[in-house]
Amino acid sequence: MKTLTRTQILIMAATAGISVANVYYSQPILNAIAQTFGITIQKAGSIAVLSQVGYGIGLFFLTPIGDMIERKKLILYLQIGLIASLIIVGFAPNQFMLFTGSLLIGVFSVVAQVILPMAASLVRENRGKVVAQIFTGLLVGILVARVFSGFITNLLGWQYVYIISAALVLGTTVLMQADFPNTTERFNGSYIRLLRSTIEQLVRFPLLRRTAFTGMLAFGTLSAFWVTLTFYLSDTPFQYSASQIGLFGLLAAAGALIAPVFGKLADKGSPYHSLLFSTVLTLISMIVLKVFAGFIIAIWVTVILLDIGVQATQVTNIAIIYSLDHTANSRINTVYMTSYFIGGALGTFIAIQVYNYGGWAFSTTFMILLSVIAIVNVTRAKTVAI
Repeated sequence: MKTLTRTQILIMAATAGISVANVYYSQPILNAIAQTFGITIQKAGSIAVLSQVGYGIGLFFLTPIGDMIERKKLILYLQIGLIASLIIVGFAPNQFMLFTGSLLIGVFSVVAQVILPMAASLVRENRGKVVAQIFTGLLVGILVARVFSGFITNLLGWQYVYIISAALVLGTTVLMQADFPNTTERFNGSYIRLLRSTIEQLVRFPLLRRTAFTGMLAFGTLSAFWVTLTFYLSDTPFQYSASQIGLFGLLAAAGALIAPVFGKLADKGSPYHSLLFSTVLTLISMIVLKVFAGFIIAIWVTVILLDIGVQATQVTNIAIIYSLDHTANSRINTVYMTSYFIGGALGTFIAIQVYNYGGWAFSTTFMILLSVIAIVNVTRAKTVAI
């Protein structure tokens, strides 16, 4: 029977985390990037949007290929593209190259979304637990990204964030070409038919539609929070530096640590209660932020509760979708994660506009609205046999 060793799980988790971290490096260092190119921090915020849009593009057009060819080979191609994109941004001479490279970073950072279905296909028992362990690596990558980029920017300059990341990706590229088991399931058909089949999964599984919408709302809330938090903390009265803003990512570590717990709950067949708990927790975090506006301790509490809520939602959702049809894991994952990151890109974009129009007060109201809709969707999804 196909299986994965602890070392292989660790390598997959590290690769997933290092890859996806590239989408988030820009968030706490937008002010530094803006100063380099002589643009406003709001315009620099487009970098975060482009990276998430690129991630969505890569998810839809590249990750389904994992059902056609050996996933290890696809991972190699994606990592080579990611290294090239990071070098483009690190040495970008103008805004055009900066924005182009940011988009491409998002496109090729989908390595993690090839690794997750790969792991799900290689295990039968405790799938939720194994996937959650790898997803924990992904979460750690997201969290450490903000701390890492803030620290390196203050120490060496923001360009070195991307140069050093290129070296890290190169290291995981070598590790991922080790002796991993091969997946035998293959989609027989053309690339166009594969993309059509990917969309068909959305029609095929009502539960996938509900789960994807919940994930979209959850990640939209998280992305809206982090991008506007950068604006808020960079301004008066806080005027925090990039490294100080990045440190807020460490508070979110609780979300990564608790993720495997929800993977085990999903294996035991209680995903509805996990989703209800996680979405309600997300709403509570937003209410704390709204009610105690202006207090730094309220932001600390929100960071912890929000990250636990959103990541618990994500882990539970992933465990659910990988139980639908193991022969179509890459396509099902593509549908879910494309929706997820479209939610992130939209959340980021709308939050920037809302912040520009009404400041922090309007931004928090927007995030509360997203959280309420997510709870309503989870409650309604109970009737779709979660």
